[in-house]
Amino acid sequence: MRYIGIDLHKNNFHVCYLEGEDKRFAQYRIEDLDKFRAGLKKEDHIAVESKGNARYFVNQIKEKVGRVIVVNPRQFKVISNSVKTDKRDSEHLALFLSRDMLPEVRMKGERQSQIKSLANTRDKLVKLRTALKNKIHNILNAHGIVSAREAFSSNKSLEAITDYPVNELARLELEVIAAQIRSLNEGIKKLDKQIEDAGKDLDGFENITSIKGIGKKSGTILLSIIGDINDFSDAGKLASFFGIVPRVNNSNETVHQGRITKQGSKLGRTTLVQCTLIAIRYSEYLRSFYERLKVRKGSGKAIIATSRKLLDIIYKTLKESLIFEDFPNFVLKSS
Repeated sequence: MRYIGIDLHKNNFHVCYLEGEDKRFAQYRIEDLDKFRAGLKKEDHIAVESKGNARYFVNQIKEKVGRVIVVNPRQFKVISNSVKTDKRDSEHLALFLSRDMLPEVRMKGERQSQIKSLANTRDKLVKLRTALKNKIHNILNAHGIVSAREAFSSNKSLEAITDYPVNELARLELEVIAAQIRSLNEGIKKLDKQIEDAGKDLDGFENITSIKGIGKKSGTILLSIIGDINDFSDAGKLASFFGIVPRVNNSNETVHQGRITKQGSKLGRTTLVQCTLIAIRYSEYLRSFYERLKVRKGSGKAIIATSRKLLDIIYKTLKESLIFEDFPNFVLKSS
């Protein structure tokens, strides 16, 4: 059996072949991938770093070998903390693969990955739009004009920007910013529709959107981030994946729980919290839970704890392929 470590880059990749005590290195350009494939054997095991083109690379070789795993270098400390050289990284991957000591990254389905990419693009556009709106507020404030926080969301309010009594340069700046916001509005609208339409084809879409507080768009985003629910053995594993579990520090016999890890998907956490804020309005149970914690721990920690509770419901609903019916008694009926 050969263990092959691959340090992948955009234009080339470095390979370490490890077979028993024998070790050799090679380098290929991406366009020479067929040459690399030709030398692979069915009993080969391969580890490749997670990069932007890792999915393409894995799809090209997975049928030729026994096993391919994708490794996140930030989780594999031997690589992330070492002196970075392509040869050394490929060697580390091959060596630790032979010892079955590599943290494997889940490779989601093509459809889920594409939807997640759409959702991430939408998130960036929304943040850019918010930054531009804040810029408008700042310009107006510099001219002694106080504007409402929710202003400049509609085309009508954007068109009225030229009516504000500002100097010539500021007016030009406002006009350009308003045009960019209108363009962003159109782009976000198109992405929203595409995300909602695409979600209908995902496993679990009907189940997750049956939960009050989770709409078509948010449900699709959550499914694209979760991937295969069977990859998580329990709800705690899913919560850890979302980074919505507390950091735990052990010292002697003292256990201290701190803030949440935030090591999972930021978009996933944001979407989950947004869904929780809506779900609280529909559920007396969740609202009471949130209000009790809010008094003792503050609104921030309370909403995170309530989000964790909602994530537990999402897990059970998807894991058992159920349709959620009502919050008060956590009624779940078979789909």
